[in-house]
Amino acid sequence: MLFSKILGLTHIKSYLTTSADRKRIPHAQLFVGSSGSGTLPMAIAYAQYILCQNQNGENTNGVQACNIKFDHLAHPDLHFVYPVAVNDKVKKHPTSDQFAEEWRSFVKENPYGNIFDWYLSIGIEKKQGQIGVDEALEIVKKLSLKSYEGGHKIMLIWMADKMNIAASNKLLKLIEEPPEKTIFILITEDEEQLIQTIRSRCQVLHFPPLGEQVIKDALLNNESISDSEASKIAHQANGDYNKALHLVHHDSGDEQFEDWFVQWVRTAFRAKGNKSAVNDLIIWSQSIAGSGRETQKRFLMYCLDFFRQAMLLNYGAKELVFLEPKTNGFKLENFAPFIHGANIIDICKELQDAIYHIERNGNAKIILTDLSIKLTRLLHKKSA
Repeated sequence: MLFSKILGLTHIKSYLTTSADRKRIPHAQLFVGSSGSGTLPMAIAYAQYILCQNQNGENTNGVQACNIKFDHLAHPDLHFVYPVAVNDKVKKHPTSDQFAEEWRSFVKENPYGNIFDWYLSIGIEKKQGQIGVDEALEIVKKLSLKSYEGGHKIMLIWMADKMNIAASNKLLKLIEEPPEKTIFILITEDEEQLIQTIRSRCQVLHFPPLGEQVIKDALLNNESISDSEASKIAHQANGDYNKALHLVHHDSGDEQFEDWFVQWVRTAFRAKGNKSAVNDLIIWSQSIAGSGRETQKRFLMYCLDFFRQAMLLNYGAKELVFLEPKTNGFKLENFAPFIHGANIIDICKELQDAIYHIERNGNAKIILTDLSIKLTRLLHKKSA
């Protein structure tokens, strides 16, 4: 993985390569940022820079045989861990090694892919993957062995926030006092989901969203689209290159989410004092509950973005608005006045609570019905 192929983030590339050149490599690092900002390709390039003894800020001038192994993501001293679950191929006790072939294909095809893309690629999109205690035992076993090539060993844990409590506790001591020449690189989109004792033992590096121009240039170089379309998509992507790619290929899922959202808020507006509309909200909740939990969580995150965008438009920050609804008869500027300082905090809290309970396997029908009824009240709340 060449640093030059990673979009933007020049300051992070410089920091990582400089620390490696000076032999000041922290034993545990936490990369925080969305998948679309490039946390995974940066971590792989950094691991390659260390293991292959590359110099001068690029992965081309070290041990050539080592660099070739990285081209195939097959270096014996680089270990990957990522969330998994049982599927048609793996019936019990799933661990990352059982999905190694699929993982290599996934990273090569789209290193900016998110966790739902990964779940789709291994057929567990209706389940919640995790990094469990079986995985933790494998990590302990691997790191107890000497490095294959006599240098560092690197354990790269993607979506580390998916570690359950048992796995986190199992790895805590190892992360605090790793074997000699062992480096942990943890990647997460939400550092608050990691237990505090692990976060406190890592050097944290935050990845900002990518700039619009960076995404536009990448789209023009890699996709067959016009300059104006690239500009529009780069704006809509909101700093996330993976989202930009999905928008280019029309497979982001946002069209379906928009349909659900518009139906939801329209019904919620009608539901005040209207029994038939309340029944429609219950039917809507049952329909969404039939999708997988990951889809439900993605939809609720989409709703959070939609409400926030509406509020920004309501308060005149039009340059920060990237959403462009396509539903006939639904205009963001007409919806925006109903989202304001008197209800946005409560709306966001209710959505975040719903995501929390869905993640913990609560009954989706009950959670979404409760959320829908609360939304009805909040949408009718007058601005102060």
